[in-house]
Order: sequence, then structure tokens, then C-alpha cells
Amino acid sequence: MIGKFLGCWLALAGTLCAERLELVLPTENHHLFTDTPEKFYMYVDRTFEGETSQPWEGGAFGYTRSPIRVGGQVVMTRFHEGIDIAPVKRDKAGNPLDLVMSISKGKVVHTANVAGRSNYGKYVVVEHEWENSKVYSLYAHLAEITARVGDPVNAGSVLGRMGYTGVGLNRTRAHVHLELALKMSEHYEGWHKKYFGSANYHGNYNGMNLAGVDIAALFVEHKANPDLKFSEFILSRPVQFKVTVPGGDVEPEFLTRHPWMKRGEVPGAVSWEIGFAATGHAVSFTPSIRPISQSAVSHIRPSEIPQRWLTRGLLTGEGNQASLSNGGKQLLALVMDDFPLVP
Repeated sequence: MIGKFLGCWLALAGTLCAERLELVLPTENHHLFTDTPEKFYMYVDRTFEGETSQPWEGGAFGYTRSPIRVGGQVVMTRFHEGIDIAPVKRDKAGNPLDLVMSISKGKVVHTANVAGRSNYGKYVVVEHEWENSKVYSLYAHLAEITARVGDPVNAGSVLGRMGYTGVGLNRTRAHVHLELALKMSEHYEGWHKKYFGSANYHGNYNGMNLAGVDIAALFVEHKANPDLKFSEFILSRPVQFKVTVPGGDVEPEFLTRHPWMKRGEVPGAVSWEIGFAATGHAVSFTPSIRPISQSAVSHIRPSEIPQRWLTRGLLTGEGNQASLSNGGKQLLALVMDDFPLVP
């Protein structure tokens, strides 16, 4: 045991050893780890080109919904930021009985008990401390919430019961919507006020301030490699596009909260090149000596499909030419805290 900790100490050059990531699924439905994904994911009702279906894929993470045909290809245009986990227990009336549990150790930081104030319905947010960075899990569409803000939780601690609160759900399609996310800004209220002006009932835990990552992939990869670190998982995500922004002499607050995203040191840097996954969350920050007066797309994965369908509408353009849409500019403003702050 002493040798293990000594080796870890030396390997990290005097820094503390990172605690091993502990992950559990949030319900008793464990079919994610079997060859029967249709038993894990809650299907969606779909009508496409005159045919109706109930594909389980619609409950998975990523571009899984709203198909269109582009140049002979069927392209899913709607991004699903989490995973929808089907119930395994129902009462005689068809109501789900599944308890919903925290996926890892942390503390409850937000509970939304009024279903009508969000598309999520009733939802809970848990904050996890991983590698000195805060990561957030979100559990939505609950019938009831039993956890309270400030509660410490462990992996498997009960947060509430599965339901079908929120927009567009019914008893038949009851499920828990699970997200794992990075908080974009600690000052979300100012961004929300500038671009929406409507009431924000959820503070920094508004879903628009939480950028979802591929939680299903993390579960699967972590099961195969229990020593996997969250930072390693994020840094391994494919980069769909990069945006260069001015101001390389100052680290963005987002980067100070996720320092493992920084790629290298560049003396005299005057800008940052930020890598984004196709799903819209940041993957990397690279200091650059490229002088730039305003933010611009500096790299894009070329595609015959219009870029708006591949990037949640964050980009416009085709092939290897792209620029930020209004939505892309708003996202960048949120990541960079480029908006008037409010008390």
C-alpha cells in the first residue's frame, strides 16, 4: 500500500493522487451494458417520410432526432443532450416506480420542484468534484424529489422517483433524462438577461448553462477501464471545429475551472484557439500568437452536409468553409463571460 501511494506521488511530481472515479447507473436498469439497448433507452415516437416508428435510438445521446434527407443521406438534425433511461418497474396504472440515484459522490446543488418552470419538469442537479474540477449530473422528469440542496450524496444515494413531468411526456414514455455536464459560466444570469430577458428560475443550473457530454460513452468506457479519468475522456472527444478568440494574455474563467483543458504554453500568446466537440462543449484551449481582432472559426471538419446540421446550428457554411451563427456567437460569449454581469 505504501509503495502504491509513493509511486503515485512521484508520478505526479508532488501533486496529490487523483481519486479514482466511481460511477454507477442512476436506476436499476443496467441494460446499457448488455446487447439489448432497446431495453435501456426510452424510445421516441417518430414519423418520417410517411412511416411511423418508435426507435430506441431517439433516447440516446447526440444527434438522434428529427431526421431529414440531405443529398440522399438521412441526417438527424436535433441534438439530445442526455440519455433517456426507461423504467423497469411500474404499478398497475402504468406509473414508474424506479428510484433515481446519484451516479457518483457529490452534493446536491439545485432542486427544481415546480415542473412548469422548465422543459426538464422536476429535476435535480448534483455537483461532483473530479480532478479539482466541478462536473454536474442532472436528473430530469422526476415525479418527486426527496433530496435537498446541500445534501451530501454518494454513488447510489436516492434523489427522487422517476416520472414524466416536463414538456411532451406521458405516462407511457415515462423515463429519467440523465445529463453529465460542464458549467459554462458562473455568471449565467447576465447572459440570460442579455439574450432572453425572461425569468430564470434556476440560476447557474439552468440547462442552457450546462453543456452535456456523452454520458453513455463515459459509462461504457469507464466500465472497460475503471482507472479512466474524466479529463482523459473529455480530451479524447473528436474536435468538430475550433474558434480563435482574442485575449490570450488572460485565462478565461472557464479554463481556470477546467485547467486540464489547456494545451501547452506559448510565450507572448495574444489569442486562444478553443476546440469544440460537435455537440457544442469545449474540449481544449490552446494559447496562440495569432493576432486577431474578433473571434473567427479557424478549423472545421469538412463535410458535404451543411455545417448547421452537424453543430447544433452553431455554425453556418458548407464543406471546409464555416462561420459562427448567432447561436454560435452566443455560446462563445457564454464560455468567455463576454456579457454584462449582473449582481
